[in-house]
Amino acid sequence: MEPQSRNNRNRRSERGSSHFDHNNHQTHSQHRDDHRSFDHSRNNNRNGYHRQHSSQPEQADVQVEVGQRFPLTIKRLGINGEGIGYYRHKITFVPGALPDEVVVAEVTHVAAHFLNAKVHQIRKESDHRVTPPDTQSAEVGGFELSHLDYPSQLAFKRDVIRQALEKFQPRGWENYDLRPTIGMADPYHYRNKAQFQVRQDADGNVIAGLYKEGTHDLVDLPEASTQNDATMTVIRALVKMLQELQVPIYNEEANSGIIKTLVVRSSEASGEVQVTFVTNSQKLPHKRELLALIEERLPQVVSVMQNVNQSKTSLVWGDKTTKLMGQDYITETLLGKQFQLSPRAFLQLNPKQTTRLYEETIKALDLTHADHLVDAYSGVGTIGLSLADRAGEVRGMDTIEESVDDANRNADLNGITNAEYSVGTAEDLLPQWVSQGWRPDALVVDPPRAGLADTMIDTIMQVQPEKFVYVSCNPSTLAQNLVELGRVYRVEYIQSIDMFPQTARVEAVVKLVLR
Repeated sequence: MEPQSRNNRNRRSERGSSHFDHNNHQTHSQHRDDHRSFDHSRNNNRNGYHRQHSSQPEQADVQVEVGQRFPLTIKRLGINGEGIGYYRHKITFVPGALPDEVVVAEVTHVAAHFLNAKVHQIRKESDHRVTPPDTQSAEVGGFELSHLDYPSQLAFKRDVIRQALEKFQPRGWENYDLRPTIGMADPYHYRNKAQFQVRQDADGNVIAGLYKEGTHDLVDLPEASTQNDATMTVIRALVKMLQELQVPIYNEEANSGIIKTLVVRSSEASGEVQVTFVTNSQKLPHKRELLALIEERLPQVVSVMQNVNQSKTSLVWGDKTTKLMGQDYITETLLGKQFQLSPRAFLQLNPKQTTRLYEETIKALDLTHADHLVDAYSGVGTIGLSLADRAGEVRGMDTIEESVDDANRNADLNGITNAEYSVGTAEDLLPQWVSQGWRPDALVVDPPRAGLADTMIDTIMQVQPEKFVYVSCNPSTLAQNLVELGRVYRVEYIQSIDMFPQTARVEAVVKLVLR
């Protein structure tokens, strides 16, 4: 499987089990949506931070035990949103702590080059601390920064990019124009998709939610401030139906039961909602009664699907998806264009900020009607089709045939005749097109968290499109890629965009021009 494909996500398995789009290594959708995994691994990040930021020699003989408590002054935030301090010169990561706070830290893990700790007590509180709206935010993922006021969150996300650049030091990085992060007027209720695990508690009640950090203990989430109201209304109603009908719920230890996961996606433009039951079997007991209840109680649900995943792994999605009721798709509208979404199709989870992201991409590319544009890692074509009326021709590609079919169908849906999508990798298709006499003037890439593969970078350096925009979801791999790209391209600016308020994740639009 190619590293640059949308179904290859760079993520940390030990933290990927507690987020709204849970544990999927299979599609671009789930992995771009996974706002829990920010870098290659927590330990790698922490060792890198120690080497990069520790201005004092480490005391290798410091004796620390799990459970030990000590006062700690927090110096800054790490790229995963943890507070960072130093205990006898040893870097210490404390989730939930903020810069300038003095906390009593309780050690939870001891490693050779760093400590993990939790907040036992806050002795001096930051002026930027706020009370999170979610009582479960400290237990599950997806709320890493909910205790930090929003202006400070935006400043942090810009600084995360600066820290990544400082670590990898691409050519000219000190002079990059890092523009202030574009935030939201209301940084809550933005997520248009919920992906919740379903289990039974000790009393036999059906619950749906997220796992506690580092465990498979499910936390029921009747409310979640980052989810939009439509998804949460449907999730809670479905839980009640499953309880009423006594549909068998999956038991992870016994690998028995049927319902494993509920996936609910809503369209902001149309109000349509799509439901997918991820099941442990092709059988769905009480299916007829369940569908009747959905039709009666949830008229906004226009599409009901079943995905079968019989594996015992942490992957959410299986290979087979069938329609149980209603439409094959729901339709979302972005920048005046309609996009039909199948259950596993990729679409950014924040519609309002997606519009801003695409507007910034359009501005950075500055296309003319003579330009040939390549839309790499295209998914269902949202970026390329949003740019099609500004370009002469758009060619896109993705390694997932299902996504390419969606992209070409979305082109037809919008009457776009100058865009075509193909199955394959950019490093394979681009040289073929060039050899056939079709050379791109412009390129937009929206790679997975692993960034651009070396073969893709080599292809870009050979073809050298004049206009080039890199849409990044991972500052670390962006900075690494810019080391190589910087030999041919100059970074004109980096515009960060907050797609995931209350989390440590940040997206960026990078405008590059040939030197």
